[in-house]
Amino acid sequence: MVEGVCFVVLVGLLGAALGLVFNHFLPLLLKLGVAPRGTFGWPLFGETLSFLKPHASNALGTFLLDHCSRYGKVFKSHLFFSPTVVSCDQELNYFILQNEDKLFQCSYPKPIHGVLGKSSLLVVVGDTHKRLRNVALTLVSTTKSNPEYLNDIERTAIHILDSWKGKQVVSFCEEARKFTFNVIVKQVLGLTPDEPRTAEILGDFLAFMRGLISFPLYIPGTPYARAVQARTRISSTIKAIVEERRRNGGNSNKNGDFLEILLSVNNLSEDEKVSFVLDSLLGGYETTSLLMAMAVQFLAHSPAALEQLKLEQQNIRSIKKHGDEYLNWEDYKKMEFTQNVINEALRCGNIVKFVHRKALKDVRFKDYVIPSGWKVLPIFSAVHLDPSLHGSALQFDPWRWENAGQTCKKFMPFGGGPRFCPGSELAKVETAFFLHHLVLTYRWRTEGDDQPMAYPYVEFQSGLQLRVDPILSNRQVN
Repeated sequence: MVEGVCFVVLVGLLGAALGLVFNHFLPLLLKLGVAPRGTFGWPLFGETLSFLKPHASNALGTFLLDHCSRYGKVFKSHLFFSPTVVSCDQELNYFILQNEDKLFQCSYPKPIHGVLGKSSLLVVVGDTHKRLRNVALTLVSTTKSNPEYLNDIERTAIHILDSWKGKQVVSFCEEARKFTFNVIVKQVLGLTPDEPRTAEILGDFLAFMRGLISFPLYIPGTPYARAVQARTRISSTIKAIVEERRRNGGNSNKNGDFLEILLSVNNLSEDEKVSFVLDSLLGGYETTSLLMAMAVQFLAHSPAALEQLKLEQQNIRSIKKHGDEYLNWEDYKKMEFTQNVINEALRCGNIVKFVHRKALKDVRFKDYVIPSGWKVLPIFSAVHLDPSLHGSALQFDPWRWENAGQTCKKFMPFGGGPRFCPGSELAKVETAFFLHHLVLTYRWRTEGDDQPMAYPYVEFQSGLQLRVDPILSNRQVN
């Protein structure tokens, strides 16, 4: 009994002492800053499984809703085997992206490196990233307004839409991927859809994509293992094409593609050039086709937006000297409402929900500190769907972009800072040109209630089935 009394007294004294210490040092702790509030969850996996739980991509999902309501827009967690600060705050997200390689650094999980390769623009950091990015910007700037590139987009769009004749229902995601792959493989490697190598690369690329978003377990037969093997085969094919170009002295009837320019760049290794080609295929294939699908899905449920988009495209077509005249860069710049539709599809659809970063040192922001070495996840979707930043945030409203002014902090579908996606404009051009011919050729409505789902990668579970009805016979561009 005496021991019990002593224990109670000891606990009381300890509690009082801790109280004094806490009250004394609390102002100092607040001055220095502490890690954001939150919870680490389960051992090892932390809260990763809850964070990755599928949800509609045009919604926050239960994880973010719950944690933001409990801890605020910035909170700590344990994700991807690392203590993590999750940011749903527009100011912090912007701060993180603008301080790349100063306070923060790209930090994707190691298994991603295994599929993409160590020289991928998506995972390299520092001077290597700057060097590869400069090449990417040069390629994009020489491509985006190139008449031959624009003509290829239009010819491919018309070819895809012509193939719908006689069909009542099409799987739009499949058709969009067919379109974007044919465009990008021509622009990057100079290959046409009917060449055997194109089909070979596409088969391997599909295996690559499935493994990129799979559980990272390298056991023969698993999607991840197949993806690593598919990347090796794609690399071999690209290297063979490179050698063929070199044997021909770089003079072929396929000049003008990315590969031709890459061959003239002396400060890239062979592996970096192969990775660059693979990155270009990845960006031009999956993300662009998803953007197209988002726009088509949202337009199907917004008759007023579809009608205004159609009117804009009819006006552009009417001023062409000939009905079959190619669209050009000036036509694209006139597609103002089309740009609004694309921006709103990006904001609502959230193709890229977040990116991976880590703190290079202790970083103080406002009244908290992000500890050195911690993972940092800027959540773009949370900012895009924040009702305090976007009125009626869950509603598809292209008109919100009229006279939008400065929006870079609250709209970052392509990232920001030094890692802003260099191919963003190419994705928009392809989407705009495809929409031009789609709205002038077909009416459509969605079959069922197929919503874009975040896994966290985005996909339509049923491939976005469309019931299509022709308006006019498809106009040909020769």
